[in-house]
Amino acid sequence: MLKGHQSWVFDSKPVIRSSAAVGGPFEAKGALADDFDILYDDVWLGQDSFEKAEKKLLEQACEKAIDKAGMKKEDIQFLLSGDLMDQIISSSFAARSLGMPYLGIFGACSTSMLGLALAALLIHTGAAENVLAAASSHNVAAEKQFRYPSEYGGQKPPTAQWTVTGAGAAVVSGAAQGPRITSATIGRVIDMGISDPFNMGTAMAPAAVDTIQAHFRDLKRDPRYYDLIATGDLGYVGHRIAADLLKKHEITIPPEIFTDCGILIYKEDQPVFAGGSGCACSATVTYGHFMKQMQKGKLKRILVVATGALLSPLSYQQKESIPSIAHAVSIEIS
Repeated sequence: MLKGHQSWVFDSKPVIRSSAAVGGPFEAKGALADDFDILYDDVWLGQDSFEKAEKKLLEQACEKAIDKAGMKKEDIQFLLSGDLMDQIISSSFAARSLGMPYLGIFGACSTSMLGLALAALLIHTGAAENVLAAASSHNVAAEKQFRYPSEYGGQKPPTAQWTVTGAGAAVVSGAAQGPRITSATIGRVIDMGISDPFNMGTAMAPAAVDTIQAHFRDLKRDPRYYDLIATGDLGYVGHRIAADLLKKHEITIPPEIFTDCGILIYKEDQPVFAGGSGCACSATVTYGHFMKQMQKGKLKRILVVATGALLSPLSYQQKESIPSIAHAVSIEIS
């Protein structure tokens, strides 16, 4: 099962039995609005705090994915979920409501593929029959925690990114029909000394390249094997840096198949600065847009490389740089 130094190959090919994506008002106006299962026109979602609104997003994504699989909550052995809030409270409080065995995970914005990789591992080893992998983020809640409350009206530089308000979830099973998880490459923590919290794309790009390089090295695979290679939320700035670094490492990925979820999710005329970010960025694009493209036969083999900046408000205040990580998962459909 272990291939090379840091990759897993799943010969049993665990199946993404169903998936769901839920989004907020900015996502409802975005480029991929048609690929969401549920969209809201208000960031409050009828709740009295943004943190409770994020919990609701996550609960609904999980419930929708279970419903689309034709299953009940009792059929799920484990919930794997994470988010950006301190002590991953969105996931933990959602797990309280969902009432299923819960493994809380944190990989910042790489959480979606970290969860999917671990879900596939549980299925492949026989530790579970059905696992729910999920991730969420909320624009206003994340702004309040990591930067400034939105009411402050602070000016942002062009390198800043827009945290996606949304949640994505997938039911992973051993015996079912659907896209199959064929491999995963677990990333290393990479820190190039970037300390600007308004420039996450630059901080995360080297981690994405390191994981991509490891994936192709471990699996002895050419990038053209895939119809699409998508990073998680590097945005326009980080995506360009990643492309340049890949060239330096002599890895040639055709530009027509190399993209980023943070670039895809919004329209060009939306004021998102350098693009989308947040745990929900790669989660909603993968579990919404990419899954629908695969079901339609437009994509057969994809590699999703979710990227995460592993900082906290405390580490930033202590003048620490931003360590980053990326996890890659390959998904195929016949």
